[in-house]
Amino acid sequence: MGRFFPLTLHRLGMSTFTVRGSFQARDGPQSFETEIDAPNEDVATEHTYAEFGSKHGLKRTQVEIDEVEA
Repeated sequence: MGRFFPLTLHRLGMSTFTVRGSFQARDGPQSFETEIDAPNEDVATEHTYAEFGSKHGLKRTQVEIDEVEA
């Protein structure tokens, strides 16, 4: 276990989820696939929305998540 961040996420009940979908880019819809460490699918979905909002300035309505799988 690290001092500030856990070094092993799987020990804490975390799984790696693959999230696929698309978002509205300037040139039209852009597909994406990202891997998120989260305790369940709902948290992985929320983390994906937060990541696109902070990195790309997109609102939730501009991000469409098609699939979340463990």
